[in-house]
Amino acid sequence: MITVHHLQNSRSIRILWLLEELGLPYEIVHYQRRDHMFAPDEYRRVHPLGKAPAITDGDRVIAESGAIIEYILEVHADGRMRPQTGSDDWVRYLQWMHLIEGSVMLPYILSIYIEMLGEGGVPIKGRADSENALHFGFLEAEMTGRAFVVGNGLTGADIQLTFLLDGAQGRGMLADYPELARYHKGMIARPAYQRALEIGGSYNLSDLRKGWNG
Repeated sequence: MITVHHLQNSRSIRILWLLEELGLPYEIVHYQRRDHMFAPDEYRRVHPLGKAPAITDGDRVIAESGAIIEYILEVHADGRMRPQTGSDDWVRYLQWMHLIEGSVMLPYILSIYIEMLGEGGVPIKGRADSENALHFGFLEAEMTGRAFVVGNGLTGADIQLTFLLDGAQGRGMLADYPELARYHKGMIARPAYQRALEIGGSYNLSDLRKGWNG
């Protein structure tokens, strides 16, 4: 059985949501952040990096939220929540599975640390702001009129995107991106998402100045 090692206020909410959508059995082990920032030392007993999310499935230990999502869909989901391999939808799906963490998240998180630095972050603030505007403008245009990232149903790409938008909503960024705000509202209203919040416990990304480790 899959065990989710769930760190408070981290990307591991993605995995709880995915498993709830699929209706798969799983166990959960809860961890609280140390000093509102770091994973506790015992998390490194799961994976040497000590970052969330991580799952165990039998003898397997798997880290990185995108990899975990793809693993669960490949091994446990019987073809659900992803397009047919080789299809046009699959090409879009594959790109979006990597887009969020590979391109969008870096300048987004960098802007959080720049805010923490105050005057010390001014020299690179413009660059981070321009990259965020580029990425969020692209996301806004691509999601205009869409209920889902790919096709007519929820996929792993929606799971990836929604965590980013959870944080952006908490920082007030989505006021400038009405299509992303509309899409995000629909995602967080899903019953499985709400169940993940109930099971996972505290989840508040509105004050990311306290740190980021997930």
